[in-house]
Amino acid sequence: MATDDQLLVVIDPLARRTDGEAVRIVKDVLSAGAEHTKVCLPDGPEEFARALARRGSRRPVVVGDDRALLRAVAHLHRQRELAGCALSVVPVGAAQSLARSLGVPTGAVAAARAVLDGVERRLDLLVDDSDGVVLGALRIPAPPPPPTPPVGPGVPPHPPSWLRVCRESLVRTLSPRPARVRIAPPARLGPSRLRVEVDGVTLVDLDQPVEAVSIAPATDGTGGADVEIRPVSVGAEATPLRAVGHRVTVSGADFRYGADSMVSGPVRTRTWTVREGAWGLTLPG
Repeated sequence: MATDDQLLVVIDPLARRTDGEAVRIVKDVLSAGAEHTKVCLPDGPEEFARALARRGSRRPVVVGDDRALLRAVAHLHRQRELAGCALSVVPVGAAQSLARSLGVPTGAVAAARAVLDGVERRLDLLVDDSDGVVLGALRIPAPPPPPTPPVGPGVPPHPPSWLRVCRESLVRTLSPRPARVRIAPPARLGPSRLRVEVDGVTLVDLDQPVEAVSIAPATDGTGGADVEIRPVSVGAEATPLRAVGHRVTVSGADFRYGADSMVSGPVRTRTWTVREGAWGLTLPG
């Protein structure tokens, strides 16, 4: 049965390059199931934002990976239009872990059907003191980045060994006084000294090194954030510290944090506040 919704389908350019066949299927399913469907093919983030800003009364549907979903939520939040907008997403691309964790079906057809037949669910949001948003869980320190994928079909991520050797030899030949470059060793994910405060109460201070800190919107309906701190263990494994609160502040030495497939920082202090039911996502009923 066709829905009387007017849909604005915004297809992220990376999705078109990554899986054009899935994008075609999504367009066919949505066009057949909705009375009015407008498809936008932005070439970059600015056109992506303009398409959302000009949506009118149409319900926006983002076709893309986790980064496209995060870009849409962040834009609507900055425009203070998030509360009145029911967002839909059809995951296309390699990064889909965030969408799956939020309950979005996997597969182009199932996700497109959920857009047409699903219901809006209000979800909590973490907003930091720089007006950034976090949809899922964040972790300190940030996890190591994933390996860089090949740049195109059939193209290896690195040149063959013989070609790399020839290039290096040519550079040494043409450079009479090659500059000496000191290469720093890769950063290790080791213990951090951080102060973690939840609703004004200090859970761990700078004198207690920690292995990791994780913060995520609570899923039990409490409307707060689940905080877990893993202290450095000496001998037996240390018991994690857990708390639930509405305002979490982390401070200390420069630290990076990973959230929603992105790495941010370094920062010396950051505060996240829970916004209850701040955004709506269409999910299977």
